[in-house]
Amino acid sequence: MSERSIAVLGSTGSIGTQTLEVVRTNKDLRVLALAAGSNIKLLEQQIREFRPRVAAVWEERSALALAASVRDLDVKILWGMDGLLEMAAMPETDILVTAIVGMIGIRPTIAAIRAGKDIALANKETLVTAGHIIMPLAKECKVRILPVDSEHSAVFQCLNGEDARQVSKLLITASGGPFRGRTREQLKNVRVEDALKHPNWNMGRKITIDSATLVNKGLEVMEAKWLFGMDLDQIQVVVQPQSVIHSMVEFTDGAIMAQLGTPDMKLPIQYALYYPQRRPLPGERLDFAKLAQITFEEPDTEVFQGLPLAYRAARAGGSMPTVFNAANEKAVSRFLRREIGFTDIYEIIADCMDAHKIRRDPSVDEILEAEQETYERIESRW
Repeated sequence: MSERSIAVLGSTGSIGTQTLEVVRTNKDLRVLALAAGSNIKLLEQQIREFRPRVAAVWEERSALALAASVRDLDVKILWGMDGLLEMAAMPETDILVTAIVGMIGIRPTIAAIRAGKDIALANKETLVTAGHIIMPLAKECKVRILPVDSEHSAVFQCLNGEDARQVSKLLITASGGPFRGRTREQLKNVRVEDALKHPNWNMGRKITIDSATLVNKGLEVMEAKWLFGMDLDQIQVVVQPQSVIHSMVEFTDGAIMAQLGTPDMKLPIQYALYYPQRRPLPGERLDFAKLAQITFEEPDTEVFQGLPLAYRAARAGGSMPTVFNAANEKAVSRFLRREIGFTDIYEIIADCMDAHKIRRDPSVDEILEAEQETYERIESRW
């Protein structure tokens, strides 16, 4: 394979930094563009190491500060949504890694697809809220959506070379998070520090809380529906506490294929960047003798309401998944600032969904309007 040129949207976050670790070990990957939110110091270090042609940040003030600090380098500094759109559609890049958190990732993803770029997708909100726009557009533009989430990558790997029409169901695995086995009463007083202690994965703060509430698994179910063209009834969540089986596919003849490995996000990132090739990846290997056993449970949907709320939002369709996602985003932010309790996250999501009037087949503008309306409801009521 010849050199691949990539752009990384969200380069200073968990997936973004691990993407750049993959670049360090593969000399035929070239970083042409980087975008970050507010961590200008780390972005400057990344610019100095990877020498992209373009870097983008959200605020003009940050862009001016960054431009001053890298004025000795030949790099164009952009800002705002216009900057992200320009970066996403750069003619020279082959693939856009969407590692940014939030619905801010939708428009750049659309711009990249229209420009013919493959998408290494790690931004959940893109498909959760706009899957009805993204998937048909990718097909029309003959662009590949390559999943970076470990669960969706696992399904993608299991389906490689298989006939999708012969799939019976997808089995999306979950660790169960740090509070697996707790009662609803026990969840009421959990602290931020406890919720951030994921048993197996090292992730960003927001996604770690989403894992603890099982909202993250609900978002993954919604994504899987769009990525693999499945009905919700064909997608089942299975708790697998060791995080060794990353997901499974059951076929019509009863055969089940699973993708196993150590919990290391660099594997799905590298697989997406080089698909359909596999490359050597340094790191720990699964030792079955040490592992001894793999166990399974059903998710406790009475206690962890993130999952049933997600199924409800997905079945309602239209703009409802946007409300689910936006309400959770704002609620998690409040929880991390210690303004609400852990179980209040569920209360806020349910309240916003109950109040919402669904828009069918929403445009991007209508998706963003639904997001804003949800934020405003939370600000006024919580």
